Amino acid sequence: MSQFDVIIIGGGLAGLCCARRLHQDGIPFVVLEASDGWGGRVRTDEVDGFLLDRGFQVLLTAYPEAANVLDYSALELCAFLPGALVRKDGQFFRISDPWRDPGSWLRNLFSPVGSMADKIRMARLRSDLMNRTLSEIFAAPETSTRQALERRRFSTQVIEEFFRPWFGGIQLDSKLGASSRMFEFVFRMMSEGETAVPARGMGRIPAQIAEALPPDSLRLNARVQSVEGRTVTLESGETLSAPNIVLAVEGPESSRLRRLQRTVPSRPVTCLYFAADEPPISEALLVLGGSGRGLINNLAVMSNVSPDYAPEGQHLISITVLGLPTRDEQALVANVSTQVRRWFGSKSAEWRFLRMYQIEHAQPIVRPLEWIEEPRVEQGLYVAGDHRATPSIQGAMESGRLAAEALLRDPGAEKAPAG
Repeated sequence: MSQFDVIIIGGGLAGLCCARRLHQDGIPFVVLEASDGWGGRVRTDEVDGFLLDRGFQVLLTAYPEAANVLDYSALELCAFLPGALVRKDGQFFRISDPWRDPGSWLRNLFSPVGSMADKIRMARLRSDLMNRTLSEIFAAPETSTRQALERRRFSTQVIEEFFRPWFGGIQLDSKLGASSRMFEFVFRMMSEGETAVPARGMGRIPAQIAEALPPDSLRLNARVQSVEGRTVTLESGETLSAPNIVLAVEGPESSRLRRLQRTVPSRPVTCLYFAADEPPISEALLVLGGSGRGLINNLAVMSNVSPDYAPEGQHLISITVLGLPTRDEQALVANVSTQVRRWFGSKSAEWRFLRMYQIEHAQPIVRPLEWIEEPRVEQGLYVAGDHRATPSIQGAMESGRLAAEALLRDPGAEKAPAG
């Protein structure tokens, strides 16, 4: 049986950020990750020279925790343009953030996506959120995103054509039933900073954190079978013990290890990747399915954002479908391809399907949303993860740090600086 001061179960962003904080204080730890790589849901695979993020994901550079932890310059962040193409009535209409794209004011005013009153309300929403602190945003009365939009008197048209595919894609909820606090937080973050990806894929984010940790404290392919008191048993039969354990895994796995009957529900998502000789659009813009017809919620040409996502002369297209409409890959690809042809014409028939990801626990359902739940659940046991905070990269990273800090200040926790 091996002995450590802290065992961190889970090598996603929460577990790695917990380890990072402990390492700063010289506390010995080991991180146990069940899979063959770091990052949890934030990983990138290389397929035929293409970089495929496991589900369409972005980094909001205004996230306070990410800005404190990550070296943005080393990640070589590549940003989306501040806006979107909205598919409506068989056409594409461009909507831009006029504060970051000043030349778009006139185009936005005459766009058929939303009324003039909706555009004025959008400006008021942005101004309101930019003038509030994050603490004030998270202290606001909790309701659904749709109810929050309706209370601000946005029209049904703009809610369905713009907010539903935009924030429905972020929250993985086409009904916009997710937390209004989370909606306001993300809207604020998107207004304040850029929406970006690392040049070599989202997997570079956890890789950067892991590379700064002691190699002998990190273990891959170490799936945990059970936790009994302060003893951890791996599926291999190996046992490890420590006076402090941090569960930094997704909600259902955390509940299993804690033997809880209730678990944190989650929303699934499907992501399909295609290769193309020519991109369907030429700019680094998100394409939104504003009509609500068909399976496609949003589409992005990732090689327009970062050329490294595809081999030279090729382009990578990411398509997001909310939920898990079917497990039949062939049927789903055919259905999505039919919709793509309606959008972009017969040229899209030449696209080559690369891979489909169906992520069952893509995002925890946390409502009412509390900014951060207390990490310490009992003496020597701490829980981290975005299901304990905001369902986001920010929430995962912050919860990991706060779990470590709760352990460090716990007078009953057994710990000794390394060396």
